[in-house]
Amino acid sequence: MEPGQARKPMQLKLSEERKRLVLSALSRLFSEEFDEELSPFRAERILAFFLESLGPPLYNQAISDARSFMLQKLDDLDVEFYQAEEPV
Repeated sequence: MEPGQARKPMQLKLSEERKRLVLSALSRLFSEEFDEELSPFRAERILAFFLESLGPPLYNQAISDARSFMLQKLDDLDVEFYQAEEPV
């Protein structure tokens, strides 16, 4: 990417199966908790809103958590496998 060039917003893509399951759960939630039926259009818009709003921060947090985990494991390598050296 060129310096100063705007970064394209993240596009989170769910598999069709995952999307179907989430939309079904969302419709069930609204029905059971709010006694409201969601049309497929409304359910998809709510899902799109949450993916756009929460997707990037959750993704960034997952990357940060994975990075911290990997750095900790790299630090453990020094402790776990360090071999004392005899002076020559």
